[in-house]
Amino acid sequence: MSTVTALDPGQFEEASPQKEMCTFICSRGSLDGAYPALILAINARRLGMEATVFYTFMGIDVIRKGGVSKLHFIPPGTLGAIPGMSSVATWMMKKQIDQAGIPTLEELMEIAQLEGVNFVACKMTMDMMGLKAEDFIEGVEIQTAEDYLKHARNCKINMFT
Repeated sequence: MSTVTALDPGQFEEASPQKEMCTFICSRGSLDGAYPALILAINARRLGMEATVFYTFMGIDVIRKGGVSKLHFIPPGTLGAIPGMSSVATWMMKKQIDQAGIPTLEELMEIAQLEGVNFVACKMTMDMMGLKAEDFIEGVEIQTAEDYLKHARNCKINMFT
């Protein structure tokens, strides 16, 4: 006759489960390029995930000292080619952001850093643009594309925003 014994439900769990991770790539140095990555990364942290934003190409301007204050919105299509249209569109977008009660990019950057979002600068982009570590805001890590991919392959979510 066989005996059935109760199993401890926790005996099959890992001793220290690995935190879920996600990455967001920001490659556009514009208002509409910077907001999505920051908002998604902040919300990922609030869900208990490790969040990294990888800044490459023109997106690297977001993490340059004083860079956030210089970001604009360039309307798509032929509207963006009209002289002065970018300034008008930027003013309109910032007004809509304010009316909706959405934090400014400066505020979002601070929130993201306080909540533990990792900011990473692309080494190749730095080399291409002649940038140095001291050109960035405090807390920015520098990685090669290979380093980023080594991290990203273990992430549950990888998004190009």
